Amino acid sequence: MRRLLVGTIVVAAFLVVLAVAAFHFSPWPSVWLIRHEFDKGALAASDALSKHVPPDIESMFDLRYAPGGPDTMLDLFKPAAAGKPLPVIVWIHGGAYVYGRRDNVTNYLKIIASKGYATVAVGYSKAPSAQYPAPLVQVNAALEFLNSNAERLGLDAGNIILAGDSAGAQIAAQLAIVITAPDYARRIGIAPAITPPQLKGAILHCGPHGIEGIDLDGPFGGFLSTVLWSYFGTRDFATDIRLAEFSIIANMTEAFPPFLVSAGNADPLLPLSQALAARAEALAVPVDALFFPSGYKPPLPHEYQFNLDIEAGRLALDRTIAFLAARTGSPAN
Repeated sequence: MRRLLVGTIVVAAFLVVLAVAAFHFSPWPSVWLIRHEFDKGALAASDALSKHVPPDIESMFDLRYAPGGPDTMLDLFKPAAAGKPLPVIVWIHGGAYVYGRRDNVTNYLKIIASKGYATVAVGYSKAPSAQYPAPLVQVNAALEFLNSNAERLGLDAGNIILAGDSAGAQIAAQLAIVITAPDYARRIGIAPAITPPQLKGAILHCGPHGIEGIDLDGPFGGFLSTVLWSYFGTRDFATDIRLAEFSIIANMTEAFPPFLVSAGNADPLLPLSQALAARAEALAVPVDALFFPSGYKPPLPHEYQFNLDIEAGRLALDRTIAFLAARTGSPAN
């Protein structure tokens, strides 16, 4: 009996050591945990939006924009009665670069589409399997597809808004720099699929627009370190020269398009959205910033804008629709 007990303890200790080693040498164990936890939240948020989705929305699912598997597909939503080419809102979903699916934003994009827009949910590959700058290259390919097929799909390719939430906001903003700053595009090796005049603006909700001012040793720092390790493919991402080009705050130029930026008062990424707005103001880039007092109740978490059952979520949607109308010259229905 004692030998059995000792053997069990030895095996348990070995498994603990193995688990610790796995978390130390690879981001995969942490990523699996992140995916398990956060996929449930994304699904619940999407389901909660279903009651707000209006009828008569035309949906086109699984349009392939580039060779590959399900990662290189997009979904398109339009008002069923649209009789003319519509401004295009290209939305990149969030998920900390390691999780998330384009159908997480289906209901939200249907709501926006009902106001007189074509909305597009773009799929892209996740880290650690796909690493930086794969999502950027893929979304650029999606823009090429939309540009080339605009007439067939009923799109106004001269009226494009890049949008995203969380990691998707950073990808959207980085692609906006690629499109509007030729030197930057050459530096990272991506030829933009559309021209600056086609890009009318950007919507950036709750994005990680750099790591400036983020305490990587704090409680949120562990999570951010895991996803950046996954995205850049190195645990020493802080010394990776590519991290400098990742920062929207550091690389924004005067040519950046007008944009809407928002984050909740309880979002750990709030300081980055605030810093991005301040950088835009310093560069005289038009910015519509929606932030809330630090004591706002109830506290607004990351991705608060998807909750249309609260006043702040409805306000964010109203500001989004107003921004779209102002930038596209297409008043909302």
